[in-house]
Amino acid sequence: MRHVQSDPELQELVRRFVRPDRRYLRLGGSLHRLSTVERSTFVRDLAQAAYEITPAELGILFEGGWRERKTAAWLVAVAHRTEFRDLIGRLLLASGGPYAGAAYCVALGKFGTAADAELLAAYLDHYLSRPDLDYDQPIVLGTLLYLDEVLGSDSASRFIAPDGPWDRWLEARAVAALDPHDCRQAMQQLCAFVDETAAAFDPLNHGRQPS
Repeated sequence: MRHVQSDPELQELVRRFVRPDRRYLRLGGSLHRLSTVERSTFVRDLAQAAYEITPAELGILFEGGWRERKTAAWLVAVAHRTEFRDLIGRLLLASGGPYAGAAYCVALGKFGTAADAELLAAYLDHYLSRPDLDYDQPIVLGTLLYLDEVLGSDSASRFIAPDGPWDRWLEARAVAALDPHDCRQAMQQLCAFVDETAAAFDPLNHGRQPS
């Protein structure tokens, strides 16, 4: 891992792409609390960042801490840089730090293929068997349900079957029931924000695809 305190190259990327307008904090549920004017500005600036950042710079951010990885995943989602799919899948499965998992899910949800569903299912296969670990199980399941809706597939059904892995995970953790379809709706809203930002990204890119 690269540490921003001791890495000038990472420091510069954080200054340009992670910290402007508290971007790394706002990406996620906080987006819904932005005013209309704040949202418009945030969308424009996020689109500009997704256009400007290079694959090499994204790679450096993914080597940083949770703030850098979270922001990088959102930029990847907006620019639809599917070449980062495998890396994001590995980072999600590794769960090496807090707060970035939902951003990885946003990217995989927007890539929107069966390959992305397989990465999400692999996570659930591993972490729903670990009730001692309260990581990103709900949002991953919600993303898989979202992809099932998009793809017309049925990848999530084996996890949410009665007395299946999801129910057993909740029971072992002795927590109140959590409706996975609420998690699907939350991911749908986040992906809709990506679509909104990508629409601003396209004119900036003048029709060119990210390299």
